[in-house]
Amino acid sequence: MAKKTWLWAITPLALAAALSGCGGGGSGSTPLIVDTNAQSCSVLSSTGSAVVVGSGASGDPAAPEAASGYRLGNKAKYSNSYMVVANTPLATKAGCDVLKAGGTAVDAAVAVQAVLGLVEPQSSTIAGSAFLMYYDAASRKVIAYDGRETAPAAAAGHYLVRQDQSSAASPAPVPSARRSGRSIGVPGVMRMLDMAHRDYGRLAWSGLFDEGVRLASNGFTIPARMGSAISSNAASLRLDANAVALFFNPDGTPRAAGTTMTNAPYAQSLRTLASQGAGAMYSGPMAQAIVAKAAQSVGDDAARTPITPSLMTVDDLRSYQAKRREPVCTTYRGAYYVCTMSPPSSGGIAIAQSLGVLENFDLSQYAPANPANEGGVPSVMGVHLVSEAERLAYADRDKYVADTDFVPLPGKGVATMLDKAYLKQRAALIRPDGNSLGVVQAGDLGTVPLGVDKTVEHGTTHFSIVDAYGNVLSMTSTVESSMGSFHMVGGFLLTNQLTDFSAQPADSSGTPVANRVAPGKRPRSTMAPTLVFKGTAPGDFLMATGSPGGGTIIQYVLKTVVGAVDWKLNAQQATSLVNFGAANSTTTNVDGSNTALDLTGLVSGLQAKGHTVSTAAQSSGVSTIMRVQRSGGATLELEGGVDPRREGIVLGDGAL
Repeated sequence: MAKKTWLWAITPLALAAALSGCGGGGSGSTPLIVDTNAQSCSVLSSTGSAVVVGSGASGDPAAPEAASGYRLGNKAKYSNSYMVVANTPLATKAGCDVLKAGGTAVDAAVAVQAVLGLVEPQSSTIAGSAFLMYYDAASRKVIAYDGRETAPAAAAGHYLVRQDQSSAASPAPVPSARRSGRSIGVPGVMRMLDMAHRDYGRLAWSGLFDEGVRLASNGFTIPARMGSAISSNAASLRLDANAVALFFNPDGTPRAAGTTMTNAPYAQSLRTLASQGAGAMYSGPMAQAIVAKAAQSVGDDAARTPITPSLMTVDDLRSYQAKRREPVCTTYRGAYYVCTMSPPSSGGIAIAQSLGVLENFDLSQYAPANPANEGGVPSVMGVHLVSEAERLAYADRDKYVADTDFVPLPGKGVATMLDKAYLKQRAALIRPDGNSLGVVQAGDLGTVPLGVDKTVEHGTTHFSIVDAYGNVLSMTSTVESSMGSFHMVGGFLLTNQLTDFSAQPADSSGTPVANRVAPGKRPRSTMAPTLVFKGTAPGDFLMATGSPGGGTIIQYVLKTVVGAVDWKLNAQQATSLVNFGAANSTTTNVDGSNTALDLTGLVSGLQAKGHTVSTAAQSSGVSTIMRVQRSGGATLELEGGVDPRREGIVLGDGAL
């Protein structure tokens, strides 16, 4: 076990350099736990030596490799006190160093987000949105934090589909709704992190951006996924001079993976946030710059391509509020307690509903074959039951779930949608020995009619953290589509998050859609950071997980939870396990990214049960931490699993 030192102030080892006087409920008088093991937050090389992430030494996971789509051979990693799992090595290292310095999981999340906006801009930005689930070990309480963007006060029902939103005859936004300013929402992630840090931070806010500043100033090697995103989005990025200056070489070619880049404007933005607090993004020069960029009406290209501007104002930023929400929690099989994100996320309710349906079936007898091999090959019946449960949950999600500050859930809200008797009735629709249900209708929950919304969502990133104090964090962060809206200011991208609203305020029959645009409203999301506990209440922590993946996040997270809980896979096996599942459509997804597995039997078995199967490769980014007792072990340990479909790593106390 790594040596720990109890200190009342942070030693020079710490990044923050001082105990935070602004930390909230997490500070108290409890001394900091500072790890003095020099090998912590490092990876083990093939020879058993510790390698510092980002050092460029042999075995450095931050050195880009050709994207294979799937990295074979990942094994679960173990540590005693703290752990971080994120989808890029440099962000993982930043968070781990904060934990090593005595910080909480929230402190580490601030550092992770600051680096993600630099090295994973295709998935995350400091001007984006996020949902955060936090377990406070001292109070045994779970808190859901909502940092979702909002629509500007001037936005109306046709904001995304008409340049003049008051006229049905007006042309569509140009160059497209996404590339226009209309897709840009009022950012929420920094306000959310500030709120969580005031509640549970221990280290000074000002020091949590140091690694992001250092990397932006001194340079970092462009990861493979970032390089691919720059290249594939080059045409849209070229309309923005700031993006061109950052992402393109002097000869006009896109910067490539494996080359070194700096981002001086981003470093300055982080310094401003560090010294002035999160409020610097919501008033003053930074807020004015965001509004001006969103309001850009012509591109910076030679053709001066027209761009429909945003109607966002500085007042919109000034009035933005992050929110503490009641988490969506449910028991599972009478033995587990699952807490996940509440609306405006639809992911949490869908996962909880799916579990409520699945507990009416004995999934344990349908475990994957040969789980030691990358989680194994799922069984036909296991995929059938899980995907059918998801179809039922997606049907309810598509009709009922949106921002509940504007459109309430039916009946008694979450309690009605998670009612065990209701979900047992829904489970009775599934035919274990018959064919797939295909497309199903939403349940009759006695609400006013609402139109069905099947708006497609896109990519994000996720990280999970456990600190030395026993606190647990699961956070999903997003820029929406790859590289967001392509508008760049201050070294960071602005999102296209408002395209998560239903483009049309009503369906073809004129029935209002719950997820329609409204002033100050938050678009529906599928992000589903999730915590699992043993028993029927928070306290005995078992698992933190979550994933990017747009509308398929529900499928990725549910697969991982079922894999760990019902099929007893370890954290890596459950994370690596073939992704599978279905939205409310005739298609069932069976992830083909791991080409080393033979899935022909699974596919043919599903087809025999009436499933239309897609074997397209899926780019999930599941990040999982479990607390387990290994065989023969005397104490509980943290067990980490990282998604082999992305570039992430697991770090903790000691070299892993």
